[in-house]
Amino acid sequence: MAGAVVLLAGPTASGKSAAALELADRLGGTVVNADSMQVYRDLSVITARPTAEEEAGVPHRLYGHVDAATNYSVGMYVADAARIVADLDAAGRIPIVTGGTGLYMRALVEGLSDIPPVPDAVRAAVRARTDLLPAAELHAELAARDPLTAATLRPSDRLRLQRALEVLEATGQPLASFHGTRIPGPLAGRRLVRLFLSPERDELRRRIDARFDTMLERGALDEVARLQARGLDPALPAMRAHGVPALIRHLEGDIGLEEAAAIGKADTRRYAKRQFTWFRHQMPDFAWVAPGEAVDAVLAAMSAGGDKIDAK
Repeated sequence: MAGAVVLLAGPTASGKSAAALELADRLGGTVVNADSMQVYRDLSVITARPTAEEEAGVPHRLYGHVDAATNYSVGMYVADAARIVADLDAAGRIPIVTGGTGLYMRALVEGLSDIPPVPDAVRAAVRARTDLLPAAELHAELAARDPLTAATLRPSDRLRLQRALEVLEATGQPLASFHGTRIPGPLAGRRLVRLFLSPERDELRRRIDARFDTMLERGALDEVARLQARGLDPALPAMRAHGVPALIRHLEGDIGLEEAAAIGKADTRRYAKRQFTWFRHQMPDFAWVAPGEAVDAVLAAMSAGGDKIDAK
């Protein structure tokens, strides 16, 4: 029988992984990843993925299972997560879903737009025609053909612009026209304990900077060098992970390591700020607590049999 699911969100470097580990250990649960960069097997150090020792302590799923050459999507994640949650339900284990990718969390609960599949031939044709074009040109083309969708996308967001053009070619309809129809998410109707870790901002900035230094000490530069050697499309999600573009610039001799680290830290701090804003406005059902209170708050909610957490 399907039981409760814990959704443990928060900004990067807020302590989600440690809280998830403790909760999984105390509840007999399995940690399920909801971070869009920790899915890539090529990005272990630079994304601060759980260590081999941590994964040996309690079961972890959906970490490092995707090759960096894959343009992994929210839809792919939901399909993978649905299978994992079903397996955990059958095994009687509690899913502890943790990560900072809000779109993943929302899609698990609210579902995805019911967009018809794009035939491989159409996708290949669009990519062949557009891969070498500047993103701004793609946005201009989309604005002329599908102004409704173009208005919702950044002119620099190449992957989503290509996706919109693919859907337009395949269906003859704007991508935005499908947003009103949704397929329910795999956690729809489930008892959910939802928590957002909200550290003090100055402390979070300090932790982000210190963690980036630690990642460099643990071999992040070598990891990025191996990724760079593959010659992948720089527009792929894995190639845009925080810190990766700046470290590649360093490896190419464009900037020094100190400057690359400073850029990586600044990008990560800006991302954390966006995570606060996104969850506050898009996921109002999440209770916000200090990181040190997270485990006790979840355990209390589980023990009480409810799905609400009292946030201070």
